[in-house]
Amino acid sequence: MKISIITVVYNNQKTLETAIKSVLSQKYNDIEYIIIDGGSSDNTLKIIERYGSRISKIVSEPDKGIYDAMNKGISLATGDIIGVLNSDDIYNDNKVISDVMNCFINNPSVNIVYGDLVYVNSDDTNKVVRKWESLGFYNEYFEDGNVPPHPSLFLRAEVYQISGLFNLKYKLAADYEFMLRIFKKSNIESKYLKRLMVRMRLGGATNKSIMNIIDGNKEILLAWKDNNLKAPKLLMFNRLYKRLIQFIK
Repeated sequence: MKISIITVVYNNQKTLETAIKSVLSQKYNDIEYIIIDGGSSDNTLKIIERYGSRISKIVSEPDKGIYDAMNKGISLATGDIIGVLNSDDIYNDNKVISDVMNCFINNPSVNIVYGDLVYVNSDDTNKVVRKWESLGFYNEYFEDGNVPPHPSLFLRAEVYQISGLFNLKYKLAADYEFMLRIFKKSNIESKYLKRLMVRMRLGGATNKSIMNIIDGNKEILLAWKDNNLKAPKLLMFNRLYKRLIQFIK
C-alpha cells in the first residue's frame, strides 16, 4: 500500500531541509514524496534539488496560497493514503508512517487516521511549548472545541474524491472547514492513533497576529454555516479552553 506525503513551501530555506529529512528517514518503503513550491526566490529550490533523486514529484510555480498548493499536491498524488507535512514541521520519529499504514491495513473500514502533535520552539524542536493531544471522534467532538491537528491527519485517497479538496474561499481556516466537512458532516469513519506524530514549530499564519486570530475565528464560524451546521454558542469559549489546557499540559 502506497502513501503520498505532500510538503508545500514558499521561501523557507531555514527549516525545509529538516522536513524533507524527516520524510526521507521514515521506515516505510512505499512513500511517494511530493513537494509543491510557490515559486520561491531564496535557496528553497536548491535545497529541494539536493534531494531531487529521492523526491517523487516537484512543482515550482506561483500559487494562490498554502491551501491552493495543498490542492495541487493532492491532485498529483497517486498513493492509497495521503498526508500533508508542512515545511516547518517534522515527524516525531522514523516510525510514524509505518504505524499509520499498519493502522489502515489492520482496519480496512477506516478512512481517516489521526494522532497527536506538539508545538515546539522554532529554534529547538526538542523544546515543547504546547501539547495537542487528540481524542477519538464522537458526536459532539467539534462542539466541545476539539479538532484533529491537520499535520497528523492521514486519509484514504477516495475521501478527497468524495468530499472534495480545500475550499480556497477560506484563507486561514480551510483545514478546519475541510475537517468539519469530513468528520461532522459526512461522518466518515476515523480512528485516533494515540501517539505523537508531528512536531510543529510555532509561528503559523493563523496565529501571527491578533487580526489573523480574529479572522480565523470568523472563518471557523462561517465553516459551520457553509456546511449547514449550527455552531454552538460556547464554541469559541470551548476552543480557547482546550488551548489553555494544551499549554498547561
